[in-house]
Amino acid sequence: MRKARRVTSIDVAEAAGVSQSTVSRALSGCDTITEATRARVVEAARALDYRVNEHAARLRRGSTGTVAVIVIGRAGAAPGAINPFHYKLLGAVCAEASARGLDALVSFQCDPAQFYHDHIESGQADGIILIGTTVNEPAWAFHEPLLKRTNIASWASPFELNGEIRSDNSRAAHLATSRLMAAGHRAILFVGPTKGDQPQFGERYRGYVAAMEQAGLGHTAIEPPADADRGTQGRLAVEQLLAQDTPFDGLFFACDALALGGLDALSAAGRAVPEEVGVVGFDGVDSGQHSNPPLTTIEPDFAEAARQLVERALASDPPAFQTRVPVMLVERASVRQPR
Repeated sequence: MRKARRVTSIDVAEAAGVSQSTVSRALSGCDTITEATRARVVEAARALDYRVNEHAARLRRGSTGTVAVIVIGRAGAAPGAINPFHYKLLGAVCAEASARGLDALVSFQCDPAQFYHDHIESGQADGIILIGTTVNEPAWAFHEPLLKRTNIASWASPFELNGEIRSDNSRAAHLATSRLMAAGHRAILFVGPTKGDQPQFGERYRGYVAAMEQAGLGHTAIEPPADADRGTQGRLAVEQLLAQDTPFDGLFFACDALALGGLDALSAAGRAVPEEVGVVGFDGVDSGQHSNPPLTTIEPDFAEAARQLVERALASDPPAFQTRVPVMLVERASVRQPR
């Protein structure tokens, strides 16, 4: 069977008795076209079942109507191994783009063969958003020059950049530490990297220290081993604490993945949560709802994070300062009720 020929704007122009340019202007809402002519063109398009090629129309207007999202994963990892936090942020970004009538072009980049960021130059997108793990140094080194340009937005990169968007990590640490104190905990430890390629972890640690000092309490950081995934790091860090007989009754983990591993270690050691040990994580990943017990956590406003990322990626003159996204405490069952 012969494939039916696609109806074009030339066919609509012939049916309506106007020029092709008039069809384009009439269907794009141009106010120089009379209502009578527009009605004739619209009726001809309807009768022929003509659909405007929106991509081509956007290109004619100098816009692709698309935002590119680069998700950086661990080297050698499959897309399914991406941190659940980044999947949740990705979903929020795609929803925000859709609400603005935009398409989202998503690429997962883990290894050098996948590295690519010429979406704007090649006419694929109007702006680029970078999110993902900071432990993939080659990926961020490849993309670092990109972060100094306009129409680019990034979430918590390993660099201290003016245009970056992050959680309000200082307030988050204060919320987490204060919640543990409210439950009666005093020997509260911070578990997570305090330096290196995770600047946001360092911010959370410094916020924890400030909250503990404000309460007149001592503070201690437990640095997990670097050569493992976050869940394993959290488990090993808690096992180390228990083996050294370090006194503690509260743990603030730098991220939920660390906290979930820590909960496994506490359970295996017979340490009751939240009766003996209060635990708070950070990220608001959905898997925390299903841990034993469900994980109390700090969650950034994902919708606001997405709004700011898309807005900054589309701005030709974005503000030259870091933006902090609001956070909230998500109450579950890994911390006792306030005393």
